[in-house]
Amino acid sequence: MALSFTRRAFPVLAASAALLLAACGNGNGAQGQTEFEREGDFAKGSVNAPVVMVEYSSVACPGCAAFHAGVNPTLERYIEDGTLRVVFREMLTGSAELAMAGFMLARCVPEERYFDVVDVLFEQQQAIYMAAQRGEARQHFQTIARSAGLSDQQFRACLSDEEAVNAINASNQQAARDGINATPTFFFNGLRVEPQRAPDGSGVVYFANGQPIEDADGFIPAQFTGDTFARIIEYFRSRASE
Repeated sequence: MALSFTRRAFPVLAASAALLLAACGNGNGAQGQTEFEREGDFAKGSVNAPVVMVEYSSVACPGCAAFHAGVNPTLERYIEDGTLRVVFREMLTGSAELAMAGFMLARCVPEERYFDVVDVLFEQQQAIYMAAQRGEARQHFQTIARSAGLSDQQFRACLSDEEAVNAINASNQQAARDGINATPTFFFNGLRVEPQRAPDGSGVVYFANGQPIEDADGFIPAQFTGDTFARIIEYFRSRASE
């Protein structure tokens, strides 16, 4: 795999190359933030949404790809109706090099298209890994860049952006300081939601604040399905309105 992302590999860009990156996104910026966000986060959905989901994730993490395949349509529905805001924090799990390249690419399109590229990276994750095994990861990323509207010159400049490397590394390091050691990891309205054994021994269910999450249908199973996360969102929406 002919990709290497170290500080030494990224000389300061010439002014002409830097101009090509002027449209790169750099986080949430002027859109405003909720109390659960910090500088550098990427987010979508209303800042007034009653439910805020923070997701620590990597575009090279197979579990994260499975989550997005199974749950994303449900999340989008709640985002569109104003119920949910999704906050995305970048981590370098799975293949760190492939995750780094993917996040750099997502940052080099206009900020409003960041999540579009992330979605493609999840959809193409297996193909990217297969390309990497053939030593063709860079070519695959270049194809994605072209589909996102970047010229080959912009793509080369994108993968030479030391500022982006530093920002992604900083996000990954902050996640470690947050105590995150696996992806995907979720927080809803500031509470960590994670799988644990059900109190009655019936299986693995989602817990928040040390307690199993329970609704009218019982404990919520620890699954990456739209129905499961719809129940979690409704659980936190009901408590936000109390």
